[in-house]
Amino acid sequence: MTVNFSKTAVIGAGAMGRGIAQIAAQAGSEVLLLDSFEGAAAKGRDAILAQWQKLLDKGKMDAAQVEALSARVQAAGSMQDIAGCDLVIEAVVEDLEVKRKLFRDVEAMVSPATVLVSNTSSLSVTAIAAALAHPARMAGFHFFNPVPLMKVVEVVAGFKTDPEVCRRLADYATQMGHSPVQAKDTPGFIVNHAGRGYGTEALRIAGESVADFASIDRILKDQAGFRLGPFELLDLTALDVSHPVMESIYRQYYDEPRYRPSVITAQRLAAGALGRKTGEGFYRYADGAMQTVAEPPVPSVDVLPPVWVSPRAARRAELLRLVHALGAPIESGAAPSPAALILVAPLGFDVTTVAAVERLDATRTVGIDMMVDDAATRRRVLATNPATRRDMRDAAHALFARDGKAVSVIRDSGGFVTQRVVATIVNIACDMCQQGICTPADLDLAVRLGLGYPKGPLAMGDLYGPTNVLEILFNLQTVYGDPRYRPSPWLRRRGALGLSLTHPEE
Repeated sequence: MTVNFSKTAVIGAGAMGRGIAQIAAQAGSEVLLLDSFEGAAAKGRDAILAQWQKLLDKGKMDAAQVEALSARVQAAGSMQDIAGCDLVIEAVVEDLEVKRKLFRDVEAMVSPATVLVSNTSSLSVTAIAAALAHPARMAGFHFFNPVPLMKVVEVVAGFKTDPEVCRRLADYATQMGHSPVQAKDTPGFIVNHAGRGYGTEALRIAGESVADFASIDRILKDQAGFRLGPFELLDLTALDVSHPVMESIYRQYYDEPRYRPSVITAQRLAAGALGRKTGEGFYRYADGAMQTVAEPPVPSVDVLPPVWVSPRAARRAELLRLVHALGAPIESGAAPSPAALILVAPLGFDVTTVAAVERLDATRTVGIDMMVDDAATRRRVLATNPATRRDMRDAAHALFARDGKAVSVIRDSGGFVTQRVVATIVNIACDMCQQGICTPADLDLAVRLGLGYPKGPLAMGDLYGPTNVLEILFNLQTVYGDPRYRPSPWLRRRGALGLSLTHPEE
């Protein structure tokens, strides 16, 4: 198969540039690596060769392959060396003026047919291309770090980008062994845009003192299946990277409430508690290892009270079966007895609101999150209200931990933890589809590969039910009065019609 671009230049020999150069060579291109710092390109080439040597040592390549690949990558001595390239990929610092100047210089060196692309993750491709005499030749080509392992690349069309350029780049990405996804030139493109809900909503939950950082991480990993909790992820990426991206996307969308950053990360950034690389973030690190926080023990309760389950509880039949299986006596009357533990299972509402609306004794009322099928989760989440008695809290904790499944008890919150975070993720994804930023299929693929979510946001919405997600958002908006939770029209229409979120429009 003929490679789409036979001679590729990569400008910027940092981690991203080296990774792109490596997979470009593996795709069959001759690659020139260029960097403005003296000796950086040669060191970058040496680093690429070292990666291939590791693959050889592991038996994943043979000596002939490594020799052939090594011959394809060369360090360029100056900008003049890239004149004969048919593709130039920029992977330098995220500074608009730096990139504009670079592309002006590049355009003066290469032929009119040369395609120019930026690996920018947060800047407007249209704004970068505005510096060119021929902006139709330019697009975004956004890879993720580490490039050889992160198998997705965003192909971003600027306002004047020729569609044929994007088609060629998508084909080239496939030749590199990556999955291309097509995006409009909007803040955050696909992955960084869709990822706004996870961290920002978790920060809001922590900011309301609903639960501590470790508890929120445990809940989202064990209940919803995320590989890393939001605060583990923020520590991994480091706040000097993550917080400016939060602010940038928020400001670029003219202070859209869905993307609102948090004072928590702003303060920690100012204090230098950036995460793993500084040894302190949302967790402490010793020799690179995260110091875990112990979970509260399960209370010892001699005799469980009878349990009364609200008729309005979500998944009420499943909840009754669970309580029965755990061995608690169940009351079946229209109202609870004076001794009963009262269980509610709201979607989006807080326990306080439910107790008040249903005229329940708040001192004995505890909420349980039933959005997730109990058989599919490793953790149950309970919520108290400000009036819940300690003995009732402990009884509920002890009951739901009887079979050995982990239990988290949090303070009152509209939507608990998982409901809030999942609904926010799904809502942002739906609004991206409403804006036509990308196709639903590309959105889910990009997020799964780029962020490692257990499912794409739209598939996640289908799993929990679009009507449930819609109800959660409506009720969150009622509880908090914040336009952050207003449902996207795309979600409202599909939820109202009972349509799958992943089903394409006719």
